Amino acid sequence: MGGARLGGLVVAAGSAALLGGALGFQYLGGLYPCELCMWQRWAHVAALAAGLLALIFRGGLARAGFALAVLALLAGAGIAVFHAGVEQQWWQGLTACGGATATGSAADLLQAVETAPIVRCGDIAWSLFGLSMAAWNALMSAGLAALALAAARRR
Repeated sequence: MGGARLGGLVVAAGSAALLGGALGFQYLGGLYPCELCMWQRWAHVAALAAGLLALIFRGGLARAGFALAVLALLAGAGIAVFHAGVEQQWWQGLTACGGATATGSAADLLQAVETAPIVRCGDIAWSLFGLSMAAWNALMSAGLAALALAAARRR
């Protein structure tokens, strides 16, 4: 297996595991995501898709998929650092943070607003060893990008 393909496997597996963990916290643990949490998830979805491209294809397409996967992980790590800073009140977060939207009638919209959990980006819902979930995601995303780069260098 070529370096980019191996790196793609590392990224795809790692991002799938991190997404699975986030979904587990949401659906099993009842910790609903805020807006920045969702952005971090989208970065992992992009990394997973690009990692699979690197795994499936050979040559230039594999290298391009791998490069996109690593860039998505680094973007996700940057979003997570921003989110951790908002949680620590080092800087201000987004104006739109949490809540669901609905389409349809005004009654449908009102029902969605009334039943949607309010999740603020600045609230720490879970932490381990003094680090929030966003901080852990920043560390894991950057570490996964480094691990993938190391795997891609192997021949």
